[in-house]
Amino acid sequence: MVEQQQRKILGQEWENRRRRAGIIAFAAGLVVTLAFFAFFPGLPHVIDWGAILVALAVGGLAQWACQSRMTKSAGREPKDR
Repeated sequence: MVEQQQRKILGQEWENRRRRAGIIAFAAGLVVTLAFFAFFPGLPHVIDWGAILVALAVGGLAQWACQSRMTKSAGREPKDR
């Protein structure tokens, strides 16, 4: 019973860490893409709806990539923890 509770707590902690990393990856992708559209030479320095939608898509892609990589690496770790 105690082992089950400990595994449940560890699973919740891992899920919280995975969710937090996903949020950070989304924000980083969003900010980097908006900064690219705002400061890259040769582009009009205007953030329009297209740039916002692309930034949201890149943020979502970054979040998905981060969370899938964390899930994949968790499958390779030993279960001793």
